Amino acid sequence: MASQPINLSDAQLDQLQAEFAEQGYVVLRNVIGQADRTGLVEQIRAAIEPLVGPAEFEADVGYPGAPVDRLAPGGKTPRRLLHAYARSAEFKALATHPQVAQVLGRFLAGSVCLSQCHHNCIMTKHPGFSSATLWHQDVRYWSYEHPELISAWFALGQETQQNGALWVIPGTHRLDFATQRLDEHLFLRPELAENQALIQKAEVVELQAGDVLLFHCRLMHAAGRNESETVKLSTVFTYHRQDNRPTAGTRSDRFPSIDMVADRP
Repeated sequence: MASQPINLSDAQLDQLQAEFAEQGYVVLRNVIGQADRTGLVEQIRAAIEPLVGPAEFEADVGYPGAPVDRLAPGGKTPRRLLHAYARSAEFKALATHPQVAQVLGRFLAGSVCLSQCHHNCIMTKHPGFSSATLWHQDVRYWSYEHPELISAWFALGQETQQNGALWVIPGTHRLDFATQRLDEHLFLRPELAENQALIQKAEVVELQAGDVLLFHCRLMHAAGRNESETVKLSTVFTYHRQDNRPTAGTRSDRFPSIDMVADRP
């Protein structure tokens, strides 16, 4: 991966850490250079047509706006390409990017591992058949000793409200949500007054190509549909401290985690 400024000062790291602790997310600007982005996008487009699996289809999730099944119009639209880390040396280099590793090491206060069980994917949000993702916390679907994981969202192109950028509710990583505030799929119930008041505080996180969004696994987030004319491509990885182990026998324990430093190209 082409050289980029990677060594942030202690003052910069302190500022990022304070912002992350308060808001539950931060954006690192201009992390991935244009040449690297171009190469990654070319690999993704080659993996979409013809499709190189494994993949999750929009029709599989049943989210708002998704085709009803794979036989419906748009039913073969991929939502995400899975196992991104193992797809190529370039994606491995992206997942272990030194600047991201430096910030994660500060935030998590220890040795950092990449999970191969959660996210670890290429998001391919297509116009026309993309779905909306409702408000949720990722940690509700994961099983670790401590609910302290961080996801990195790598923008390979511009991400705006129009093409389905992520929305977040700042500070919700510090809140506990009673079961009755969530539906059967663990999404926030928007019809409840207490949830409506929270959703009104939501912010869209618009990114430029090359930016990286880091967000806490307890942060409430959502995403709209892609109303633009082009596919939005992003890569997402999730990280945890080396000593924060997944619960044995759960989906969080299906594949071994990767040591960020030891496995860096």
